[in-house]
Amino acid sequence: CGRGPGGCRGGRTDMALRCAASLAAGRQPRGPRREGTVRWSSAAKASAVKINEKASREKILTLESMNPQVKAVEYAVRGPIVLKAGEIEKELLKGIKKPFTEVIKANIGDAHAMGQRPITFLRQVVALCTYPNLLDSPSFPEDAKKRARRILQGCGGNSLGSYTASQGINCIREDVASYIERRDGGVPADPDNIYLTTGASDGISAILKILISGGGKSRTGVMIPIPQYPLYSAAISELDAIQVNYYLDEENCWALNVNELRRALNEAKAYCNPKVLCIINPGNPTGQVQNRKCIEDVIHFAWEEKLFLLADEVYQDNVYSEGCQFHSFKKILYEMGPEYYNNVELASFHSTSKGYMGECGYRGGYMEVLNLHPDIKGQLVKLLSIRLCPPVSGQAAMDVVVNPPVPGEESYAQFVKEKESVLSNLAKKAKLTEDLLNKIPGVHCNPLQGAMYAFPQIFIPSKAIEEAKAHKMAPDMFYCMKLLEETGICVVPGSGFGQREGSYHFRITILPPVEKLKILLEKVKDFHIKFLEKYA
Repeated sequence: CGRGPGGCRGGRTDMALRCAASLAAGRQPRGPRREGTVRWSSAAKASAVKINEKASREKILTLESMNPQVKAVEYAVRGPIVLKAGEIEKELLKGIKKPFTEVIKANIGDAHAMGQRPITFLRQVVALCTYPNLLDSPSFPEDAKKRARRILQGCGGNSLGSYTASQGINCIREDVASYIERRDGGVPADPDNIYLTTGASDGISAILKILISGGGKSRTGVMIPIPQYPLYSAAISELDAIQVNYYLDEENCWALNVNELRRALNEAKAYCNPKVLCIINPGNPTGQVQNRKCIEDVIHFAWEEKLFLLADEVYQDNVYSEGCQFHSFKKILYEMGPEYYNNVELASFHSTSKGYMGECGYRGGYMEVLNLHPDIKGQLVKLLSIRLCPPVSGQAAMDVVVNPPVPGEESYAQFVKEKESVLSNLAKKAKLTEDLLNKIPGVHCNPLQGAMYAFPQIFIPSKAIEEAKAHKMAPDMFYCMKLLEETGICVVPGSGFGQREGSYHFRITILPPVEKLKILLEKVKDFHIKFLEKYA
């Protein structure tokens, strides 16, 4: 009769669709419920197959049709080695036997995932902001409540769930400016130059996005250190800019040499327009801390060559070696005099994710941008407004970082005790990691002056290099994959950060608890010795 269930027209089409689903699932289709056996006609089967064929038409989005800049992006910290680690974890859960019982993810600087305890005061303030009913609880200290009330007053409807201004909550930007002034010994900071961001990465990407222009030989060149944090190469690829490598001096504790900057710049001028210079201090993955003279030389170079400076300073609290001290680029720039301070364009970045806080998941951060053209300020705010605002809980967490308890407040003693405990523990683990790695034959590790990682150079025998080529892998990727498969330890190959031709490295975090770190490094030692014996 041509009617479907309930007497609606189109029943034949409905039956054909059900038939298509049955055929796709490998089942014999059934007809409507009638007495006796029902058989589908050849025409109905043909119709169902035809509908099924239409359902599996060619995809619009394929590897060939996708944005080529996105396809070119690589992010080694969460690349193939980490995907393999995830597969192994699933196999362990299924009971598949391995030479180890767990995967140790030493590939990323995720402090809390490695067992670091949160800072109590920070969590108290964010909890109070998230659930203001707790403001009446006697379980929370008054200094935490005071900060929470101030933050909530800056939020629409006194709620952390409301949007904020694209540049961030005004009172938090004021606190960031006050923090910078204290950190830099009174160097003035203007809240209008502060932009709250979704971690430091968001700010770095935004500044690069607004800087990159031109085509052909006029395309913007971005100078980045090698080794570098892969965010930079990934953002440069995504934005179709030109990556200009300058090499840190491994023989001199990963020092930055201005002569190397000049070489890189002069060579790049032949094929692009270099106008951005990125600095990571303290270094990631290399852990070096730049001295004052080095920073002065870099600033003078940027002033002389008319380069926009990006200073990634997220590890500014993570300085361990005696004789090393963090100097902000902003402070040194100011002290070099008005000719520099009023002219060099500088964007500096900080985050809740590193330091003693380790609050990666809140995605809190800020950038301070100096000497920006007035017209560009509006353009930057417009660009940031596309993502509406940074996570408001992250903004609150950032506020605690820049506005911690002070002497005389009830939370001060506990805060200082927790902060110093984290940082002294990290310093201990930095020295432990350096010492144990340097005891392994064929491994050399520079002093870990700061940050959260070691980046040792490893010797890979020629036979292993040939086998890596046969597997179409970089030699250090081959090494790290073998390390993962045989020990369960996940580290990142140096090729993901960049390195001089013919040298091989891996990055390993120092974040695991001390005893676990010792076991991890002992396993690395045993593996490396066996690896050398196998491929000697």
